[in-house]
Amino acid sequence: MKVVIDTDERTLVTDDGLETRSLDLYSREAFSVLSRLWVTTGWDLKYTYGFTWMGRPVIQLPEDLVVIQEVIYRVKPDVVIETGVAHGGSLIFYAALLKAMGKGRVVGVDIEIRPHNRAAIEGHELAPMITLIEGSSVEAGTLDAVRNELEAGDTVLVLLDSNHSLAHVLAELDAYAGLVSQGSYIVATDGVMEWLVDVPRGEAGWGRDNPKAAVERWLGTHPEFTLEEPPEFTFNEGEVQERVTHWPSAYLRRL
Repeated sequence: MKVVIDTDERTLVTDDGLETRSLDLYSREAFSVLSRLWVTTGWDLKYTYGFTWMGRPVIQLPEDLVVIQEVIYRVKPDVVIETGVAHGGSLIFYAALLKAMGKGRVVGVDIEIRPHNRAAIEGHELAPMITLIEGSSVEAGTLDAVRNELEAGDTVLVLLDSNHSLAHVLAELDAYAGLVSQGSYIVATDGVMEWLVDVPRGEAGWGRDNPKAAVERWLGTHPEFTLEEPPEFTFNEGEVQERVTHWPSAYLRRL
């Protein structure tokens, strides 16, 4: 798509080869175009690799962290399960939220937890709230280890942030959805891949092979879940209605 910005005329013109649109540069519609460009350009430049949470690299778009904290505050889970550990920043983030609420624990699952990351997580002030499980997130032994961390009556919220291929996310949805409590969520992160087919570090196949596509396919046979963008804008004195995110079509709430 071609985008032309004219600050003198206060216009933003888009041309996708099928349709040309001229938008007020300061309109909601123009903001949507610009924010999508900002997200995709930022992804290619590894913008999210510049943030930490309480000393650990978090590698998430800050806007997504703000949204998920509100979800966690509303659900008040006893256990947050995250597949994909990396440097551990998001585990520390979720543990900090639960600590502030006075309840809960975090389970992090990864096929490989590198020794220096494990040492940093296990040496952190919030380590007593975090359990690390090493193994493929969809293998039977790993799932048994995760279930062993749960107690009867626990409210459970799950985030999928490991291998983002369609096949793997489908397998994780099948594996972890049954652990999610009624009214809670399973979140398939990084559907942004669908938007990255033409950026330098992207891949053409991501247009079909991504978490967003997995969610859309999986929902067709799982009516006990609904796709829901949470939370609603309970506070919004601005005009923007679309979130800036790396996690489009991510939040599945158990009915």
